[in-house]
Amino acid sequence: MSESLPFDSAYRHGFARVAACTIPVAIADPVANADAVLAAARECDADAVAVAVFPELSLSGYAIDDLVMQDALLDGVVAALERIAEASAELFPVLVVGAPLRHRNRLYNCAVVIHRGEIVGVAPKSYLPTYREFYERRWYAAGEPWSGETIRIGVHETVFGTDLLFDVRDVPGLVLHAEVCEDVWVPIPPSSHAALAGATVIVNLSGSPITIARADDRKDLCRSQSLRCLAAYAYAAAGMGESTNDVSWDGQTMIYEGGTLLAETERFPDGPRRSVADVDLDRLRQDRLRQGTFDDNRLRHPHDFLTVELFLEPPASDIGLRRPLDRFPFVPDDPARLDQDCYEAFNIQVSGLEQRMRAIGSPRPVIGVSGGLDSTHALLVIARAMDRMGRPRSDILAYTMPGFATSDHTKSNAIALAEAIGASIETIDIRPTATQILEGIRHPFADGEPVYDVTFENVQAGVRTDFLFRLANQNGGFVVGTSDLSELALGWATYGVGDHMSHYTVNSGVPKTLIQHIIRWVIAHSASEESGTSLTQTAKDVLQSVLDTEISPELVPAGQDGKAQSTQDTIGPYALHDFTLFHVLRYGFRPSKIAFLAEHAWRDKDAGAWPPGFPAEDHYAYDRAEIVRWLRVFLQRYFGFAQFKRSAIPNGPKVSPAGSLSPRGDWRAPSDGNARAWLAELTSALPDLND
Repeated sequence: MSESLPFDSAYRHGFARVAACTIPVAIADPVANADAVLAAARECDADAVAVAVFPELSLSGYAIDDLVMQDALLDGVVAALERIAEASAELFPVLVVGAPLRHRNRLYNCAVVIHRGEIVGVAPKSYLPTYREFYERRWYAAGEPWSGETIRIGVHETVFGTDLLFDVRDVPGLVLHAEVCEDVWVPIPPSSHAALAGATVIVNLSGSPITIARADDRKDLCRSQSLRCLAAYAYAAAGMGESTNDVSWDGQTMIYEGGTLLAETERFPDGPRRSVADVDLDRLRQDRLRQGTFDDNRLRHPHDFLTVELFLEPPASDIGLRRPLDRFPFVPDDPARLDQDCYEAFNIQVSGLEQRMRAIGSPRPVIGVSGGLDSTHALLVIARAMDRMGRPRSDILAYTMPGFATSDHTKSNAIALAEAIGASIETIDIRPTATQILEGIRHPFADGEPVYDVTFENVQAGVRTDFLFRLANQNGGFVVGTSDLSELALGWATYGVGDHMSHYTVNSGVPKTLIQHIIRWVIAHSASEESGTSLTQTAKDVLQSVLDTEISPELVPAGQDGKAQSTQDTIGPYALHDFTLFHVLRYGFRPSKIAFLAEHAWRDKDAGAWPPGFPAEDHYAYDRAEIVRWLRVFLQRYFGFAQFKRSAIPNGPKVSPAGSLSPRGDWRAPSDGNARAWLAELTSALPDLND
């Protein structure tokens, strides 16, 4: 993070803008090709692009065969590079262009790195295809590591080798490495060693001609390399203008980051095209930090690299954010991906519960059902597990336990759903027992005073859980917990003898924002083999009613306005809390960066995609002040309060790749921690919004 930059700058928050450019090539015409490179470079400059990569041999054309040995052409390439270097003095981006260059007594197929008026390095192609349609060894020599000698290009003298890193010192984490086309098709690409040595942004200058399905192969390679190397991978292929003697070209460009596609352009374009994306350098650094085997691999395969230092002077302005950004990071916007995620999440929960029940003698599952999201979903998981075990659903012991604020709506939903599912359902009124406890501890409510404090709430939660455990004892059962990942993050559970405790919990790995989508998925797939949870129309109607109900613990009676107790009015919107949870748990991001991302994701309800199932009339937005307000609540609760509850949670399956909060799994933290460092960082970044 560069604290000297304003909060609105993406470069302050660990991003670097990268462009993969394809341009119309003029065969064996370095002057025209330099014009095209500079035109695209100026557009990249206007877009505040840090690194722009162009296709292989973009200054000469790739498919020029023996013309590449002609001095007139090679002299023209040198002149074109000098011209681009001179023009780059006024441009922001680091430019990586393809050129054939003479060195020693050979010709090399090179990636030439240019910045601020200088040619700062030349990376020759390591692997030269000479099979099928390729004949590169006829003209070029394979690149070698830097030997200590330089290459001269006109008036410029610079380093030459396959082992060059370009470290942009004023964009922390931006370390560039260039490889050329075939280099990524071999079992151990040069970029693998470069990534282990510190490269975070890898660019590939490609002249790959197109045949059927080759575009998919390229995408697989780029995706895989970015994932294995925990790096960004920008790929630019030759397109329009190349010779079509015997092959054709599609101008494919794309940018991947850690296996995720950030941007791509259409193929077979009718002019220049650019894939532009803001690469998250913090994410890559955090991934490498967390995956210790990444550095272990470096120790097993040591390679020396030469580092060239560069300085960009990133713009101190709001340049926007050019990358896909989910409002709901636990919930994909793509319908097919969401369908797959729901399928996997539901079956992970079912499989975990089934295995636990088999392991302990197939007890009768005991569950408290409230008519809310979490207990509804847990009941669906139990029903499917019972089906898979060949056991009757009537063995499910479901209990609705109305308290002082339980509404007829939620109670009737709980009963109707249990009956429709085929579970055994009973109602136990907890008010007499809760009243007796309140009287015993001399709580003001027992004397008729409307005191609805935390004791009043927790007595009810504790009585419910106590009933469930004793009922499990009585009926040869075990208690299935319902608390979800979001509630565990916030500590929104009554500790010990309360909804915090159970014999096994099926929802502890599922965030609140995902649960509603899994329920929708179960409804949609109730007759299929994927879900297997057979539902009547009545059950589907009740599930929809649950989805439409305000999230509430229903522990405090409605106020004079008749409005029921609302969880989100008290602790904040789960949409924002889950957004923060994802970026804290998965990446360990700074609070200021999370605020920056949340603002870009949430400030305009009409921008970007929403997950399937969100009607347009229900779209909403949050401004910076509201985002920061609830971010502070999250930080205080997550780091300064809730860990003692997470340190003692029951077993439950991990579901999300972002992580779980089990002290035996992804998250280990001291129960007596505090939130001071996180709150201070946020206050320092946004002092005007300090409470």
